[in-house]
Amino acid sequence: MISLATNYFRLAVACGLLVLSTMVQAKSTDDVDAKLLQPDNLFPVVKMETNMGVILVELDRPKAPVTVDNFLKYVVTGGYDNTAFHRIIEGFVVQGGGMDEKYNSLDDTFGTITNEAGNGLLNDQYSIAMARQAHPHSAGRQFYFNVDDNKSLDPGPRSWGYTVFGRIIEGEDVVEKMAEVATEFNADLSMQDVPVNTVILRKATLLPPEA
Repeated sequence: MISLATNYFRLAVACGLLVLSTMVQAKSTDDVDAKLLQPDNLFPVVKMETNMGVILVELDRPKAPVTVDNFLKYVVTGGYDNTAFHRIIEGFVVQGGGMDEKYNSLDDTFGTITNEAGNGLLNDQYSIAMARQAHPHSAGRQFYFNVDDNKSLDPGPRSWGYTVFGRIIEGEDVVEKMAEVATEFNADLSMQDVPVNTVILRKATLLPPEA
């Protein structure tokens, strides 16, 4: 059972953890051939090959079209290849997409996007969502997996929340293993919850649509 103290902790982390995306000016949406994003595929599937196993994620284009296309741009251009899951909190989230293997920050190549958190998808266990800064429309390239049901990250009467745009359909056990790795305060980054041994997304691939 999750304690009240844990809930307060998670709410506090929500305010500080998921705000690492670099704020840049939005760029053209024509910088990637739209055909590469499988525009007619309502539920595209991305294969993530990590150093801890393979994860398959099904994206929900009807509910989060802007977010899905933005995520897929990084996938088809290799923008997520050889990146680190740089912040991990057991029982909460596994976050990545924004740093290379040596924990160097990566730019939001395709700018920032509109917050689609009011789409009906919730930050339930094994869902995938976008990290952002305090500004609601500041998500760029960073994403996270929910390791638990994180209601504090959902939109509310006075908060935008964080956009969920799909869920894990294979490899839940891999994410659970990630969530259990040892972490530390990284003095070079001045950041908590950094894995002691780097957890790496080796390659992300948009799979062909099912016939």
